[in-house]
Amino acid sequence: MLAQKEVDLLLDRVGEQITQQTFSANDEQLLEQMVECLGDSRGMVRLRCAQTLGEIGKPATPVLIEALAQHENVIVRRSAAKTLTLIADHSSIPALIQALLNDEDTVVKGSSVGALARMGEAAVPVLLEILASPENPESTKGHAAWALAFIGVEAKEQLYQEITSESPEVRCAVIGAIAKVAQEQPEERAFTFIINALGDDSENVRCEAASALGNLAYRAAIPNLVELLSHDHVESRKAAALALMKIGEPTAIASLQFALSQETELAVQTIIKLAISQLEKHYEPDDWE
Repeated sequence: MLAQKEVDLLLDRVGEQITQQTFSANDEQLLEQMVECLGDSRGMVRLRCAQTLGEIGKPATPVLIEALAQHENVIVRRSAAKTLTLIADHSSIPALIQALLNDEDTVVKGSSVGALARMGEAAVPVLLEILASPENPESTKGHAAWALAFIGVEAKEQLYQEITSESPEVRCAVIGAIAKVAQEQPEERAFTFIINALGDDSENVRCEAASALGNLAYRAAIPNLVELLSHDHVESRKAAALALMKIGEPTAIASLQFALSQETELAVQTIIKLAISQLEKHYEPDDWE
């Protein structure tokens, strides 16, 4: 590690070279020194170094990849992943996947998936592979699902194709990502896609779809959610009641009351009562009326 004074001088020198357009991207030793600066104890200095490497761009990718994979200092590995986020070089995707799957540090994992999300459509196939693999833990799959949702609109055509995936984890993550698409670019295709998922064989997918429709406050889905209130599985009925509550449409009260009269599970009864109560509150007369 360089001393702090040496780090400051190095960053000043490189910054000046970039400004004067005299910086040589072929100076591998200098790039390696820059990467070592990512381990500086001062957070603002690490940020400055990352931004400088970001300005250098793709020529810095190989040394950052090596640092992410092998550096013994976890601070350098974390910073390398964050810097790769700034550069968004697709050639770093395999290294970022390896860090996400194998690094012991949770911050390195989180920073790596953040970089993958910035890669956009190019990262979608490997993220889907992570979701489909039974060998990966739920935490890793959660990271991958978040990245897909972040990518969202850019990869929507790929996402639509994956609703037929054999993996429930993939279908569930795709629903979450399509919900983001529907939020950013409302289109009938996205809403139809999510509504159809209410009939999925997987309870997790059905619940994800119901939750998405509730968060989107999509009133056209009310009949489908009412139908889900009578599903055989408890969690699906819970998800339907919560979604109807979030949509906030008073016409659903009668259906919820009927469902309550038929419900035998206490946990579901509690949620349906909450949904009815919340919907009724929205339409209480004002004090002066």
